[in-house]
Amino acid sequence: ILQQRDDSGRLSVCRKLCYAIGGAPYQITGSALGFFLQIYLLDVAQLDPFYASIILFVGRAWDAVTDPTVGFLVSRSRWTRCGRMMPWILISTPFAVLTYFLIWYVPPVEQGKVLWYLVFYCLFQSLQTCFHVPYSALTMFISTDQKERDSATAYRMTVEVLGTVVGTAIQGQIVGGAIAPCLPGYLDVLDNSNSTLLGSDVNISHISLDETKQAYLIASGVICAIYVLCAAVLFLGVREQEECGRLKTEPMSFFEGMRMVMGYGPYVKLVMGFLFTSLAFMLSGTLSIPFWQWFLTRFGKKTAVYIGITWAVPFMILIICIESSLIVAYVVSVAAGVSVAAAFLLPWSMLPDVVDDFKVKNPDSSGHEAIFYSFYVFFTKFASGISLGISTLSLDFAGYVTRGCSQPDAVNLTLKVLVSAAPVVLIFLGLLIFKTYPIDEERRQGNRKLLQEMREGDQDSDTESTELGSVV
Repeated sequence: ILQQRDDSGRLSVCRKLCYAIGGAPYQITGSALGFFLQIYLLDVAQLDPFYASIILFVGRAWDAVTDPTVGFLVSRSRWTRCGRMMPWILISTPFAVLTYFLIWYVPPVEQGKVLWYLVFYCLFQSLQTCFHVPYSALTMFISTDQKERDSATAYRMTVEVLGTVVGTAIQGQIVGGAIAPCLPGYLDVLDNSNSTLLGSDVNISHISLDETKQAYLIASGVICAIYVLCAAVLFLGVREQEECGRLKTEPMSFFEGMRMVMGYGPYVKLVMGFLFTSLAFMLSGTLSIPFWQWFLTRFGKKTAVYIGITWAVPFMILIICIESSLIVAYVVSVAAGVSVAAAFLLPWSMLPDVVDDFKVKNPDSSGHEAIFYSFYVFFTKFASGISLGISTLSLDFAGYVTRGCSQPDAVNLTLKVLVSAAPVVLIFLGLLIFKTYPIDEERRQGNRKLLQEMREGDQDSDTESTELGSVV
């Protein structure tokens, strides 16, 4: 079914789809953890909000730290028959699935809950990194054509956006049917004069809590099955291309690789610009990704960044200015989805341009793609970890009541600030940094021509060496 890549570097639609499906596990598990883990730790595992925030922040911080480490190890990996990235993806999958399932299991011991969730959350994030960093760097090895890489990235972002929706839908639908009821507050208990009725309510609550625990396990099992299926499609449907004709540089140490990546100006500006905007967006839009793919090819990627990301700002302000209602929530969600689609697509479409620019500026340095991608993933996960930690601690300080039927006014105000005022400020900070990003459309096209000339020169050199060897 799959067609071989032709000499021009074009990829078949089937191959692009197989590559895109490989990005679904990261988003499916990420959305399930992002939307439900905080609620699960507070209401099902019944941890204190402070300990829940510690687990979320430490887990995400650990996840961020492992990205450069895995990127460094991948860059030093030897080429195999399956490629250099694929073995990492294949080996990490079963262990990642097992640890993900154990995250949603409530241990029978009360004292060891915090340690249980902290250990398995960190283990899963590490194994997920062993999958996601090589998969992200695989973009540079599926084709040498920039347009084909951008097209494959658009396919990938579409599937990842759908993966976010699928993960939330699966977890929400399965768990939603077994939600434990809220617990009455102090005043509700005083008003309830029938102690027998109150006792029956508590018993029902305990029964429902057990059902909720089972529902979380079932949902995690379904997601684990999808994870394995997507990894299999990626492995069977994508062929990793070895960079031909380019001499491999000597292996460098971890800190040398970090100094090389963080010392390259265009990469730092790209990462820092999207670091702040990634803090602002946790929801996504599906239908607008093809539009933004067309927009960036028509008007350039830098223009698409400014228009796409600032689109959501007025609607975020609308959340505070207008009284909350279901219609307003729908309007804001749809409008923000258009902007989030740009935030999903553009950074991953621009990162290969930075790597190409680095290759042009440093023609004798090669094989470092995984380091660039791993540090970018590090910063995005670092931003996500900060946002999760701050949001959980903010709710704790505002007086969040675990499984409470009602919440204090301070909690409602805190939620509004977290989803409106804070993202707007972070967006403008990111755009100010991004204004200094130097790779425009003209420079990108120039790099493409220079890289093509370099590849042709390397191929001619290899041919001459082969002929000379035959003569000798």
